Amino acid sequence: MHFPMTDIIQLLPDHVANQIAAGEVIQRPASIVKELLENSVDAGAKNIQLIVKEAGRSLVQVIDKGCGMSESDARMSFERHATSKIRKADDLFAIRSMGFRGEAMASIAAVAQVELKTRLHDKELGTFIKIDGSKVISQEPCQCAAGTNIAVKNLFFNIPARRNFLKSNPVEMRHILEEFHRVAIPFHNISFSLVQNDQENYRLPATSLKQRIIALLGNHLNEKLLPVNEQTNIVKITGFVGKPDAARKTRGEQYFFINNRYFKSSYLHHAVQTAMQNLIAPDAHPPYFIFFDIDPSEIDINIHPTKTEIKFTDEKSIYAILRSAIKKAIGQHILSPMIDFEGESIISIPAPIKSDDVKIPSIQINPEFNPFDVKTFRNTPYRGSSINQWPKSDWETITGEQIPEAQIPDSQMELLPLDPEHQLSKSETDDTTLKTNQTPYLLHKKFLITQVKSGMMMIDVKGALFRIAFDQLMHTSTTSGNSQQLLFPFVKECSGPDFELLIALKDELHQLGFSLEHLGDRTLVFNGLPAELNDASPEHVIDNLLQEFKTSFQQIRISKLETIAIGVAESISRNRLRNFVAEEGAHLIDRLFACEIPGLDPKGKNIVKIVTLDELAKKFSQQ
Repeated sequence: MHFPMTDIIQLLPDHVANQIAAGEVIQRPASIVKELLENSVDAGAKNIQLIVKEAGRSLVQVIDKGCGMSESDARMSFERHATSKIRKADDLFAIRSMGFRGEAMASIAAVAQVELKTRLHDKELGTFIKIDGSKVISQEPCQCAAGTNIAVKNLFFNIPARRNFLKSNPVEMRHILEEFHRVAIPFHNISFSLVQNDQENYRLPATSLKQRIIALLGNHLNEKLLPVNEQTNIVKITGFVGKPDAARKTRGEQYFFINNRYFKSSYLHHAVQTAMQNLIAPDAHPPYFIFFDIDPSEIDINIHPTKTEIKFTDEKSIYAILRSAIKKAIGQHILSPMIDFEGESIISIPAPIKSDDVKIPSIQINPEFNPFDVKTFRNTPYRGSSINQWPKSDWETITGEQIPEAQIPDSQMELLPLDPEHQLSKSETDDTTLKTNQTPYLLHKKFLITQVKSGMMMIDVKGALFRIAFDQLMHTSTTSGNSQQLLFPFVKECSGPDFELLIALKDELHQLGFSLEHLGDRTLVFNGLPAELNDASPEHVIDNLLQEFKTSFQQIRISKLETIAIGVAESISRNRLRNFVAEEGAHLIDRLFACEIPGLDPKGKNIVKIVTLDELAKKFSQQ
């Protein structure tokens, strides 16, 4: 083994150590937004303004009217592990403030150009500090407003590799909005504003929690939120959970806060899911805004630099209490519909019903009915059913008689016309093209069944409609979309992230036939939709394409246009499936096999399944 002749372990220079620490705390512009907003909250500010330019690449600025800092505190705030929140190690287990590590300001200064103006309320002069990549350029007295004004410019200017890893401006802006929400929701008693590229996007006055949620995420939640309130000797749980019909396929409106600090927990998310287990689809996620008030000594928030992961002393009890609180909120709503005193709608109380209008329901009784008499049973239809709903074999077992042929239901009749001429032939040996003179059988409005040369072919109707709609959209996109103008334009008030996403996808939406304009604030007006949508609900279509984009774009690595087309095609296929009839079966199959990939839907699921005669024979031989 070779041993070095000289010492090789050395202390890193401060600027290098700060850059390494910054890599843990400052990952993107949104990280700076989080740290600066939390500092303003800790400073007792009642009014906080956030200003960003180029999605935070060139500027992130926070202006507050908090307590401000003295000259020495302003300078010390940029030193690593310099903090006003803790004095000894035990203080880590009694933290109720937002920031406490003393790394944020030093980390920010290590990777950006920082200008700080701050003044105490009882002082006439403030302090101006200018820092360039951890190096203090200047510090001098200045005239400024009481509070703190900090501007972070040219993020990662001294680490080009890190700057190159930043995403596009719309993506980075969505992350900034998410951090803005995580601070603005719990501190609804503080007024916030957000200015993006010199345009004010949000102006949020101090208000109630529910009104703050609606102001940030949209009016669609106004009648969808149920109050949650549970108090125990372990934890106090308050907030709101969405009604079951507000659940979506994507996670985007789920917030946990502990002592007003945002955190993530898949374990507690599972508690919410199980509480609504039989009320929502397995892959759906309900919106929720849940606040945990707990003794700081019962949690550890110092396990991750970003402080978004929490350890509980008694996590299983928290899980059980949360699940019970969610079930209670839903149960109370089902038993007695909630009256929203914070809403703007007027409560409408119907006039009392006059006693003269009430009629006693009559009951018809057949005195000759004998449930033990087979003939009586056969001639008396079962309430809510009919004789035709009995399988033929069951009927013969019960009655000992054969049911007349005319009364055999369609589902018991022979499924396929056994005409040897009716077969599929793309080539002499292939079974993938249906002759148009064959009528396929529609089973439960879900599957088409038809005879082919080798046996039987089954087609998933929804998958076929999905594939056809997708191919139609992609074809029309080459001609800037086939748009149908709406008689009454659809106005959509979006949450911040959804608005940014729709604006970023405006060109692709136009290609598919959407016509939209920015009406102001976070409101979009849709004047036209793809013609293929017919009478589909515009709101459901837009929500579905947004969910599809959030879910699939990063996973399956296809173009933006194709991802949006998948979301729209799903809406088209669901709309067409509702009105699908057996007579359309042959035409559907012809259109399906005219597609480029008829065997798979746009998400890669099988549409066509061929069962050979040999496979069918084996099924019967096993009995």
